[in-house]
Amino acid sequence: MADLQAMAAAVERGDRETTLRLVREALADGTPAETILNTGLIAAMTVVGGKFSRSEIFIPEVLIAARAMSAAMPLLEPILAKAGIRPRGKVVIGTVKSDLHDIGKNLVSMMLKGGGFQVTDLGVDVSAEKFVAAARREEAHVVALSALLTTTMVNMKGIIAALRTEGLPVKVIVGGAPVTEDFARQVGADGYAPDAGGAVQLALRFVSEV
Repeated sequence: MADLQAMAAAVERGDRETTLRLVREALADGTPAETILNTGLIAAMTVVGGKFSRSEIFIPEVLIAARAMSAAMPLLEPILAKAGIRPRGKVVIGTVKSDLHDIGKNLVSMMLKGGGFQVTDLGVDVSAEKFVAAARREEAHVVALSALLTTTMVNMKGIIAALRTEGLPVKVIVGGAPVTEDFARQVGADGYAPDAGGAVQLALRFVSEV
């Protein structure tokens, strides 16, 4: 019988090898891939996200846990696809034009994947045109914009305007060190996330409204 609690614990502590072994054993035992994903992997990352939001753990621990989960996903994805199991939603994420910082963006990206989302990461220094093209191509539900500098966060307004002009049915989340909830309202974003856990919760709320 698959030990999903042990699997979740392995993910939480970032134990990649144990996570992989337990996922393989669970599949061999006939445990549905969706059960492994939801009860073993996503449940673990939900706990990790909660601890991070409460400052009980910090970025390195979150990244290690996310990497343990990401290592296991190639074992599950073909089975999930064959069974017609879809991700919770599709997110396009990137750091805005002229900003080359990516640690926060990478953390949010990993946490979103840990939350069951299909994530398209555009990297850094991403123009409005690239966000629009990716959102249309991927049929995204959510676009997440990151910025670390006060001089670059103003570019969020143009990106959001471009998405609206194109009539794309996406919700936009903004975040980053200088970004505030008030700024998010000013630039027309649908939501503001102060941390990676908050971004996941917002994304979950938005896709549930679709």
